[in-house]
Amino acid sequence: MSGGAERPPGTGRLRTGLAWAALLAGLGLWGAQIADLRAGLSAPANGDAAAVGRPLGNVELPPAHEPLAPARPRHVEVQSLEVAAPVTARGLDPEGAIDPPPYTQADTVGWYGGGTRPGAPGAALFVGHVDTRTEPAVFYDLSAMRPGEKIDVSRDDGTVAEFTVDDVQVVTRDRFDARKAYGPHEGGRAELRLITCGGVFDRATGTYTANVIVSAYLTGVRG
Repeated sequence: MSGGAERPPGTGRLRTGLAWAALLAGLGLWGAQIADLRAGLSAPANGDAAAVGRPLGNVELPPAHEPLAPARPRHVEVQSLEVAAPVTARGLDPEGAIDPPPYTQADTVGWYGGGTRPGAPGAALFVGHVDTRTEPAVFYDLSAMRPGEKIDVSRDDGTVAEFTVDDVQVVTRDRFDARKAYGPHEGGRAELRLITCGGVFDRATGTYTANVIVSAYLTGVRG
């Protein structure tokens, strides 16, 4: 494995958490595309056959809240998954991929600090490990999320940005479109993406076959 991730000694090509290099290569989420997304590209969601989504069903989603002033994230809580985790800013590694939290911090969520701050207009990107060599990690149950569920992000201005999930997709690596996945779905809306690996772990390549992407949008603020 490459892409700047720290690997526990002796793990080799075994199932050692979020396959970061494979994830980012499959997403096409390298430096140039990140710059494009940061510039505010908008790509409406669609019914791409490569993405298996969780339907809304009878869920009635709340209206979007107006975007907030930018502030850095400190903590993220997903009550439905029993996740309460610190958030740390991450940059790009020498190859131009998002540099994840180290495996020794598998219960920490990484935020792409060069992009949107959660609550501000655009899509803030949060990434987390799915597992480690020995145990589940912070986003192990991410694919179980449902539209309508809540994500709270505590920010360094003392506010808590409340996001509502409106889309959960498992996207195969071979047909991933980074702009569709990470570009804001509606102009000017404050959005959030939670990202981890999914599908099946391929021992031959040391990668997962898909990526889990939870999309949410700002629906409230506390504090």
